[in-house]
Amino acid sequence: MNTVYPLLAAVAAYLLGSLSFAVIVTRVMGLSDPRTYGSKNPGATNVLRSGSKAAAVLTLLLDAVKGWLPVFAVRVWGAPYGMEEGTMALVGVAAFLGHLWPVFFRFEGGKGVATALGVVVGVSGWLGLAAGATWIIVAFFFRYSSLASLVAAVFAPVYYLIASGVVWYADARITLALGVMAMLLAWRHKDNIRRLLEGKESRLGSKSAGARGSS
Repeated sequence: MNTVYPLLAAVAAYLLGSLSFAVIVTRVMGLSDPRTYGSKNPGATNVLRSGSKAAAVLTLLLDAVKGWLPVFAVRVWGAPYGMEEGTMALVGVAAFLGHLWPVFFRFEGGKGVATALGVVVGVSGWLGLAAGATWIIVAFFFRYSSLASLVAAVFAPVYYLIASGVVWYADARITLALGVMAMLLAWRHKDNIRRLLEGKESRLGSKSAGARGSS
């Protein structure tokens, strides 16, 4: 039974992650499907190109919540069912995979930045704050959303290990989950990485920034 509950939690997390809020929010608000314009990426940055900041912010928040909620739920209520750190890692990755390959939307998902941040916040609010601050600092100085996302994703497991024994005690399974998400996020940003190396990536605030966003 201790194996059944974690597996059921992972399935539920994947299904929650498969809710593509970029598509759902734009449909509800009567906007164009984000998969038909800009980068065609169903994420908050591309939704912003619709001209609706409210839709973009709502998409960002909901994409983050679907990463946070499964991890938080397991952390708070999972112990009686044999679900602890290992299950937290499992449901976090499952929700992230759901965003990347959503079963409800023909497995065509976004890049996972907001959902990954939600998972990190679910692990620890302090860890989420550190990752978010890293994104802000890199974005402020270099003006590249994709670069900020990549650096924050890479540093999340580093912060988790560095602060072990001070703020929390690092678990190898959570460290692995954070590392896997960072690698997948980098893979989803391979085109952005290529443009960064070529000096062609759009900066934050430029007219084409939304077309090459990282959410």
